[in-house]
Amino acid sequence: MKRLTRLLALLLILGALPALATDKAKQLYKQGLDAEMRQDYVTAYNFYHQAYEQKPTDITYRASFERVRFFASATYVHKGQLLEKDGKLQEALTNFEQAISIDPSSFIAQQEANKVRRLLQQAEHPDQPPPGDAAQNVLHKRMQQAAGPVELAPVANTPITLKIGPEDSKMIYETIGKLAGINVLFDPDYTSRRIKVELNGVTLQEALEITALESKTFWRPVTPNTIFVAADTPAKRKELEQSVIRTFYLTNLSQQNELQDLVNIMRTLLDTQRLQQFVSQQAIVIRGTPDQIALAEKLIDDLDKSRPEVVVDVVIMQVQRNKLRDLGITPPTNVSVALVDNTSTTTSASGTNVGTGNGTVSTTTGSTTGVINLNTLAHLNATNFQVTIPPATATFLYNDNNTKILQQPQIRALDGQKASLKIGQRVPVATGSFQPGIGGVGINPLVNTQFNYIDVGVNIDVTPHVHGTDQVTLKLAMDISAVDSYQNIGGIQQPVIGQRKIEHEIRMREGEANIMGGILEETESRSINGIPGLASIPFFRYFFSTENKQRQDNELVFMLIPHIVRAQDVFESNTRAIDVGTANAISLHRSPQPDQSPKPTAPPPATPPSDQSAASAPAGSAIFSFDPPMLSQAVGTSFTVNVNLAGAQNVYSVPLQILYNPNVLQLVNVSNGPMLSQDGQAVALVHRDDSMMGILQLTASRPPGSTGISGDGQVFTLTFQAKAPGQATLSINRATLKNAGMQNIPASGAQSIITVH
Repeated sequence: MKRLTRLLALLLILGALPALATDKAKQLYKQGLDAEMRQDYVTAYNFYHQAYEQKPTDITYRASFERVRFFASATYVHKGQLLEKDGKLQEALTNFEQAISIDPSSFIAQQEANKVRRLLQQAEHPDQPPPGDAAQNVLHKRMQQAAGPVELAPVANTPITLKIGPEDSKMIYETIGKLAGINVLFDPDYTSRRIKVELNGVTLQEALEITALESKTFWRPVTPNTIFVAADTPAKRKELEQSVIRTFYLTNLSQQNELQDLVNIMRTLLDTQRLQQFVSQQAIVIRGTPDQIALAEKLIDDLDKSRPEVVVDVVIMQVQRNKLRDLGITPPTNVSVALVDNTSTTTSASGTNVGTGNGTVSTTTGSTTGVINLNTLAHLNATNFQVTIPPATATFLYNDNNTKILQQPQIRALDGQKASLKIGQRVPVATGSFQPGIGGVGINPLVNTQFNYIDVGVNIDVTPHVHGTDQVTLKLAMDISAVDSYQNIGGIQQPVIGQRKIEHEIRMREGEANIMGGILEETESRSINGIPGLASIPFFRYFFSTENKQRQDNELVFMLIPHIVRAQDVFESNTRAIDVGTANAISLHRSPQPDQSPKPTAPPPATPPSDQSAASAPAGSAIFSFDPPMLSQAVGTSFTVNVNLAGAQNVYSVPLQILYNPNVLQLVNVSNGPMLSQDGQAVALVHRDDSMMGILQLTASRPPGSTGISGDGQVFTLTFQAKAPGQATLSINRATLKNAGMQNIPASGAQSIITVH
């Protein structure tokens, strides 16, 4: 018995579960409706989604949460954009990720999230290139660093200071090659000329470009440590310059004219005709020099962008209200009197009447209203007059009618592309008739009527244009029409169409609700029908007249709300200016880059680095040196290297960039030397070590308001630990001093060779 009772209880519980789930789903759905009416779309989405999970078979719940999905995601996107503008990048990223979790198809949320991630990564690692597979491509790296497929990698990265000339250009090229540790080859047809060159603390790339400009030659790298020099003529460039072929696949340009415009731009700017488009695959094949191909990649990355998209919410609200009051008693307002002839005559006729048996026929003439004979004029009495009095009518009528019409269509359109929405009917309208010449005697000619169809209802044409990420220009034409009545024209019933139309161009913020046009019509009429005089007496007039009052109100409002769902995807790399050489030849100029791949196997300079720096330093400039200039250490030991400065004049700040081999050495500590604090002033030391790249940034500065220091002395002390066997070169990549006025003071760098065994 107990088991039976438990089984029944379990069955009752299982049977009640669906009902409980249904009640809970309804409650959640009602809460979602309430939140949606308050335009709290995030809360509404959560309630709708929970209701759908409670009862997934109810299509109403799914339709509701699918409907508000976009608005909930747009809410998070809008919050994230505001936080991004305020500089709160991490909070903005959280909102964008929330938007993506709600609506994974939101392009604007994905774009904004990717942009904020890049900004956060750049803030944490300013020297690290942006992530992506393209960054690993050699040509993309060339675009980032303005380098070529064969990248020149000199052994020494010490700034070159050289004053020579007039001298043979071959000898100048060879001197620069020896200073940088590269090999220089010359074209057999090369004709040397005598030039004068003055180089002061320039990089190898800059030294070669200056020499090439002076000697009217050009050079190209053959290997990472070898260059080839030839006369700068069109024939030699065509013969010796490298040629690269590459296919670019476009992902966003979809129309033929867009592809053709891109091809024309590249042919004009790159000065090349070796370019072909492949329409079926949306691809462009280019053959040119490495610099041309690298610049082509930049142009395609700049121009092959997805077009912005806009979703426009169109809200059409119409309210009609009619009031009618008809009150009173309508008495008889006219009396009619008519004459009646009451005389009657009987006439007889003789003859034979078959069926009766006699020959007499009698005819009786009755009275006729309004007609009398002359004999009765002398005998008129009351029976000869007929009086007609209409009945009185009592009217008591009140009518109050409200009509509300709400239409809320949604349009999604590409930037610059027209989108149309038509909701309603197509009504035929006769435009003309003609009669073919086939008529004849007894034959009716045929008449053919031509008809056109007019769209009646809600007709919207919108063309958006997106400005940045928060403003939209809308070119809009909106037509709200309906068939009011029909009119017979030429035997054909033609519709009379009532129309309300707005056509204009406006600029709005993203998410801004704007009333395009409000139309308010008020009609009020009053009429009194009754006996003159009596109809004007207060209160009693309702017994002798009827009063009819009618009021009609018609209000029509058009409202637009644009939402940017895909913004213009433009980055700093798309807008920065790039030096592309001269009008005759495209040549990308490389910005100075740290030496990330030291070449320990290359032969060191014949003289100690400090001596070389001193020999190449211009007169009157300060000279850096390492102490000791050469050192040998065992693996696992720690050692110090001092950075000394000689010939300093009014030095206030010492910013340096020191390069080392991170595979061989590990930086342990950086400390100040006594030079900048020799007068007792406190010196501020700031340093940052990139142990992956082997780049040490350090700056020593005297207190604000203090004067500079002159003379010789020790500026920094560096402590390293030997990690692995090999040879490491310490080199000062950027040697620039600052005086008390924060002006640059020329200085020469130095090198130190560390051998670890």
